[in-house]
Amino acid sequence: MGWIKRNLFFVVGGLLTLGLLGGAGFYIYKGWSSNSDATATLNEQYAKLTQINQNPLQPGNDKIDNMATAKEQEQQMRDWVKQAVGYFQPIQPIPQGDVTSKTYATALGTTIYQLQQEAKQNSVNLPNQYYFSFQAQSSKLTISSGLGPLAEQLGQVKALTEILFAARVNDLIGIQRVRVSDDDASSGSQSDYIDERPATNDLAIITPYVLTFQTFTPELAKVISGFATSTNPFIVKSVTVQPANSSGMPADMGNVASPQMMENPGRFGPPGRFGPPPDSRYQNMPPGYPSGQPPQAMPAPVGKGGLQTVLKEQLLRITLEVEIVKLLPKS
Repeated sequence: MGWIKRNLFFVVGGLLTLGLLGGAGFYIYKGWSSNSDATATLNEQYAKLTQINQNPLQPGNDKIDNMATAKEQEQQMRDWVKQAVGYFQPIQPIPQGDVTSKTYATALGTTIYQLQQEAKQNSVNLPNQYYFSFQAQSSKLTISSGLGPLAEQLGQVKALTEILFAARVNDLIGIQRVRVSDDDASSGSQSDYIDERPATNDLAIITPYVLTFQTFTPELAKVISGFATSTNPFIVKSVTVQPANSSGMPADMGNVASPQMMENPGRFGPPGRFGPPPDSRYQNMPPGYPSGQPPQAMPAPVGKGGLQTVLKEQLLRITLEVEIVKLLPKS
C-alpha cells in the first residue's frame, strides 16, 4: 500500500490507459463484426445476381406472366413513339422536288405575294417592300448556290409567318435566318440573318430563326399556343418582351392618376393645403366654417361601382428565338 501511495499518479494513469485500450479494442471488434456482416450480405447478393444471369429467361408462372407484360410494355412504347412523331411532321420545301434557279425564283415570288396578301387579310402591318428575309434572292434570276437549303428555308419561313398571321399580331418587324447561300453573304440586308449555324446530331437537324413583331398580350398568347399545338417541330427557345416605344416606358405613364384622384380630383389641391395650420389657428378657414372651430371630417365619397382601370394594355415588342427540328432519315 505504501508503494501505491507513493506512486498514486502512476497507478491512476495506468488504469486509465488500460480502460482506453479496452474501449478501443471493443470499438475495433464491433467495426470488424459489422464489416464481416456487410461482406457476407454482399457476397450473398452477388451470388444471387450471378445465378439469375446464368439462368435462361423465364416466361413467368401462374401469377406473373412475363411474356404478356413485355408485350404490353412494348406496345406502350410504340404508341408513345407514334404520338411523338405526330409533333415532328416535316415542313415541305418550296418548291418541292428538283430545284433550279428558275423554279425557285418563280416559287419565291409566288410565296412572297401570298404572304403579303395574308398579312393584309389579317390586318398585320409589314415593312415597306418586305421580302421575308429573302431580299438577296428576290431580284436574282440565277441563284449562285444553296438552292436546296433555300427551298427548305422558304417553306419554314412561310410556316412561321402564318402562325403570326393567324394570331393577328399588329406589326411584323422582321424574320432572321441563317445564311445558306453565297448570295446571303454578298448581298441583301444584313438584318435578315443571324450569326448562327444549324446544329446536327444523331437524330435531327436543328435550324434557328429569330422573329420580331409588335402586338398585345392576348395575341402573344395566341402565337405561343400556335407553336405549341402545331404538328410541325417548333421549339420556342426564348421570349423577349419589352415596351414598343423606345423609352422603355408606356407613352402615357406620366399622366396616370390614382383611383382616388380620378374619383374626386377636387380633394387634392396644391401641396401643403392640408399641412399644419399657422400659429393663428384656423385663421384661413374656408368659407362656411365657424370662426375658431376646426374643420369637420368630410365623409368619404360614395363610389359609383364597377372596376377601375389601374393598368392600361400597351403595345409590346416581342423577340422570339424559334428552332425547327428536322428528323434525319432512318438508317
